[in-house]
Amino acid sequence: MLAAAKAVVDTGVGLDLDGVLAVLRCSDEELPEYLAIAHEVRMTWCGPEVEVEGIVSLKTGGCPEDCHFCSQSGLFTSPVRAVWLDIPSLVEAAKQTAATGATEFCIVAAVRGPDQRLMTQLADGVAAIREAVDINIAASLGMLTQDQVDQLSALGIHRYNHNLETARSHFPQVVTTHTWQERWDTLRMVRAAGMEVCCGGILGLGETVEQRAEFAIQLQELDPHEVPLNFLNPRPGTPLSDQPVLDPKDALRAVAAFRLALPRTLLRYAGGREITLGDLGTRDGLLGGVNAVIVGNYLTTLGRSPEQDLALLDELSMPVKALSATL
Repeated sequence: MLAAAKAVVDTGVGLDLDGVLAVLRCSDEELPEYLAIAHEVRMTWCGPEVEVEGIVSLKTGGCPEDCHFCSQSGLFTSPVRAVWLDIPSLVEAAKQTAATGATEFCIVAAVRGPDQRLMTQLADGVAAIREAVDINIAASLGMLTQDQVDQLSALGIHRYNHNLETARSHFPQVVTTHTWQERWDTLRMVRAAGMEVCCGGILGLGETVEQRAEFAIQLQELDPHEVPLNFLNPRPGTPLSDQPVLDPKDALRAVAAFRLALPRTLLRYAGGREITLGDLGTRDGLLGGVNAVIVGNYLTTLGRSPEQDLALLDELSMPVKALSATL
């Protein structure tokens, strides 16, 4: 399968299901070569720049959904409780994000979908951020109606995040309060409205290697602008609290496989990389296909400091994508 992987460099066409599965099953001895090919694919089809993003939670906790990995669900005994962020704090978070060199600021809410209060708060927050700092504003507010999609588009939200989380076949073991199809339908409406689609998931949710490959191909069909790769960081009080952390080599196999399935896509390091990969693995992934990172903390867990990530990018001679390049 190495020949098929190398062909992606020349054609820019992602691997099929069998090809992705072969990468996910590769031996430890083969892994460095697959990572090297994935890096060559990234450099050929995406270039050397790395897009940097910060995220902030506008509404934390108290979510009515039962996503088994999430400490923000109001159905579990995790210690996260419902909190709303005020507009000045939202603006300050955007300023701090921009100060790192990030071009992307994503406003997230722990909800099934936005109600009118949340839409109003978001509109006020977007207006205040635009007066204070020059940065792209993305949003992640759960499942949307067509009217809400139109409102977000009118606000100038240029990218919308809504993760499918895992393969369609595995989704019912992870979430029971809504369906994979409902998430897919939201993503289709977002794309049709002209916003960029950001859609990825979490690896290590108990899925099989075959389901991991299935997920990569389903993302390939969706063809999102960005795919955030999260690795499960088991949270106390959630149904997956005892799930083992993904083996770091399996995580790197997934980085290579998802890059080779999605040669032209922003592949972003997201939550859980610190506990799964550590410093050395983070470096290996950046040299194995990753070309975007979330800097700073995540929604309910701590990340690496922005300074650490920016220093690593500088060491690897990977320039941070400028704001003008993202418009």
